[in-house]
Amino acid sequence: MAISSRGTVVLATGLLVAAAVCAAAAAAPLPRSLSRPRPSAMKNDTSLSHYFYVDSCPQLETIVRSTVDNAIRQDVRLTAGLLRIFFHDCFPQGCDASNLLDNGERLLAPNVGLQQGALQLIEDIRAKVHSQCGPTVSCADILVLATRDAVNLAGGPAFTVPLGRLDSFAPASDGDVFSLPPPTASVDTLLDAFSRKGLSDPADLVALSGAHTVGKARCSSFGNDTITPKDDISRCLAGFCSTGDANRLRDLDFLTPEVFDNMYYIDLTLNKGPGVMLNSDQGLASHPRTNWLVRGFADNHWWFFDQFSTSMVKMSQLKGPQGNVGEVRGNCFRPNTAAAGAAAGEGLAASA
Repeated sequence: MAISSRGTVVLATGLLVAAAVCAAAAAAPLPRSLSRPRPSAMKNDTSLSHYFYVDSCPQLETIVRSTVDNAIRQDVRLTAGLLRIFFHDCFPQGCDASNLLDNGERLLAPNVGLQQGALQLIEDIRAKVHSQCGPTVSCADILVLATRDAVNLAGGPAFTVPLGRLDSFAPASDGDVFSLPPPTASVDTLLDAFSRKGLSDPADLVALSGAHTVGKARCSSFGNDTITPKDDISRCLAGFCSTGDANRLRDLDFLTPEVFDNMYYIDLTLNKGPGVMLNSDQGLASHPRTNWLVRGFADNHWWFFDQFSTSMVKMSQLKGPQGNVGEVRGNCFRPNTAAAGAAAGEGLAASA
């Protein structure tokens, strides 16, 4: 595996930092821890455009980016939080902000732990945008833009996304939500799940998995710690999850956890062993359809950035069988109250 001189310095520094953290852990116990204004009524518009809000809300992207920037300066965890909400919104039935609704799919097991601060950030941005532009911009579009900007502000790629999504009237069905693959899924299961959603290129799975470079996961999601780790760093990280607290959170990229980079793939190619990466991540480095991509992204972060941008745009355009049907919510956490049920029925009929 070729690593640039910069990558070598970062890696060496990261290993020293990680070793210092492990030494400190041994000395003290770790704490637990459209181009014109759109009405908010239902509309069946299947087209997305980069210029959708150029007339109705020309300041949209400036508002979103500045708000995300300010929020991340206060809490760097928001980048990972937004990415998880984005994936868990788009994958079940397309990007329609269905998982922002209270008392819905957020209560189901695949969505346990969606970051409350990131959810609130979307609503805060919606309030600012609607104050400036009126009820013309959907929560679904705000989520897509905020996630994109958070990635870029954390050091990741910059890319454009088409807009014009509508907010769903109701949460996704339980069956759709449970189509989200668990962290214990095999690579074959992941490839099949992505393919059924229209993301059939293995590069989509591998690149989107790279979002773990800024994420955390519960200890219960990691590898089998009963197998002896191969080095001091692995032993330390495995030991972090040996306290019996299955809900304890641990960085997925343990070297540069706050930076969106390709270190996740370098971690995988270093084969740190059980207890270091998620089960689903570990398989990417050895499966014949994905291992070459892991090595390539580890060697060339520009390739990873380019593919991640492409795959994010593809995921942002996923739609369920209902199509782009819905409304522009006046509050991201609940549907508009005016005849929402009747409108939902009309919308579904119109999309048939």
